[in-house]
Amino acid sequence: MDNEIKAWLYDIVNAIMEIDSFFIDIPKEFSTYKDDLRTRRAIERNIEIIGEALSRIITKDEAIKISNARKIVDTRNRIIHGYDSVSDEIIWGIVINHIPILQSEVKGLLGE
Repeated sequence: MDNEIKAWLYDIVNAIMEIDSFFIDIPKEFSTYKDDLRTRRAIERNIEIIGEALSRIITKDEAIKISNARKIVDTRNRIIHGYDSVSDEIIWGIVINHIPILQSEVKGLLGE
């Protein structure tokens, strides 16, 4: 695998680990997330990183298949360009439903 792609995959893993770290001392519940502006913004930033890394990966090698990659890239674009229309429910849905799958797929690509 190309070294740039590996680096971007590790960027994704690191961003996911950072998202998970926000819930070490607080419940991983939507109400907790919604009431904490700093956590919301930090998670949005990590989704931006994940989306940018995925965009670079799928642009460089279309053969790499990651579930919902395009949707995550689109969410990254919405956070950056449509910041006033970002839905807490959508972001939370990504954290709960898509991030665990993404983590598993990326680790599989990295052979971990």
